Amino acid sequence: MSSLAHRIHARYFRDWEHPYKTFEAEVERHLEPASVLLDAGCGRSAPVLARFRGKAARLIGIDAVEPVGDLDGIEYYQRNLTDTGLPDASVDLIMARSVVEHLDDPAATYAEFARVLKPGGRFVFLTANLWDYASLIAAVVPNRFHPWIVAHTEGRKEHDTFPTRYRSNTRRSITRFARATGFDVERFAYLGQHPRYLQFNGVLYAIGSLYEKTIAAVPSLHWLRGWILCTLRKGPGAGR
Repeated sequence: MSSLAHRIHARYFRDWEHPYKTFEAEVERHLEPASVLLDAGCGRSAPVLARFRGKAARLIGIDAVEPVGDLDGIEYYQRNLTDTGLPDASVDLIMARSVVEHLDDPAATYAEFARVLKPGGRFVFLTANLWDYASLIAAVVPNRFHPWIVAHTEGRKEHDTFPTRYRSNTRRSITRFARATGFDVERFAYLGQHPRYLQFNGVLYAIGSLYEKTIAAVPSLHWLRGWILCTLRKGPGAGR
């Protein structure tokens, strides 16, 4: 982060809650000590799932990549999210952070989640909003360039950057897939944060900050905010 960006961030975003924290609070709100929690697309070391140790009866992580690190207390399965291999109605709560934008087949994934969730179970996810400027740029830039861009703007390792599809990243598309697979949309919220993709340049960061503050202040512009937080509840007859 440039020095100017750091000063802007400290002054104008210090009290903003990061969407990651809002997401984790939403997960915990639906979690009980006897719950079976599934982290769909948990990552190699399941860092988010690990934060719920001691708060659920079982922690299950599924991802297409090989696991690494300390996974004590976590059941890790290297599988595709459209075919988890889990029994019917065996999970109370599914969470997914920054995963839905990567789904090749959202319809099949939603259907699989409906199958493994118990009646009344929930799918909570945080994903990029397609109408955010960063998502729109990413959607037109070929995926082969994404690892380099992310590595230089966020510092994330290139091998941990995956192709983006944005096939279920609007209110309309999420509602369509949810209804088709028997889910009810229990919560849908647009969230924002500081312009992290622009933090390498102070001037760009200042422009991005003005934009973020503007769309946050005007309710009719909330659909442009960077993140979508959604909670889907499995309805009667779903997943059969």
